[in-house]
Amino acid sequence: MYARTSTIQADPARIDEGIAYVRDQVIPAVTAIEGCVGMSLVVERDSGRCIATAAWATEDAMRESAEKVRPYRDEAQRLLGAESSEVEVWEVAAVHRDHAMPEGACARLTFLSGDPSTAERAIDIYKLAVLPKIQQFDGFCSASLLINREKGRAVGTLTFERRDQLEATRDAAAQIRERASQEMGSTVDEVVEVDVALAHLHLPELV
Repeated sequence: MYARTSTIQADPARIDEGIAYVRDQVIPAVTAIEGCVGMSLVVERDSGRCIATAAWATEDAMRESAEKVRPYRDEAQRLLGAESSEVEVWEVAAVHRDHAMPEGACARLTFLSGDPSTAERAIDIYKLAVLPKIQQFDGFCSASLLINREKGRAVGTLTFERRDQLEATRDAAAQIRERASQEMGSTVDEVVEVDVALAHLHLPELV
């Protein structure tokens, strides 16, 4: 499984307009493309950062869809008051879902970087050491790990039913993150807490 993320730095005042466009126009169009297995959109309302993710059954399907989805990304940028977007491609390394996210769900995204040659070790540590701990958190909905082997980058996503549950896990999550990043030999580049605006990913269990 593979994924493409598009990060747009939006005008915070226009986020709701962007969400409506992605919900009503982008998701129906993109999920109709052969090989697409769903989309999601998370937003950081204070800063205006929006991250849309489209998942694909194969790397070829993701690559062949690039030009088809470009007009929708361009229009989303326009509606959100952004001049550009950052596009990244990933391999879906791990997925675990306890239950579907309710309305009002939120997520913590952890971006890491490290030696590309240690990707398999990082995946094993996530599956064997990180996932068993974070799935015990109150309000846990799902977790995933995306990696870019060529660049040595990874992003872990942890979703919760409610914002207060996410906030209550900050200290425990930081301890888990610090130990895991040391074992992986990775650097934690950024930790972001976001609202889950749209969740239509249909990734299979992968642990």
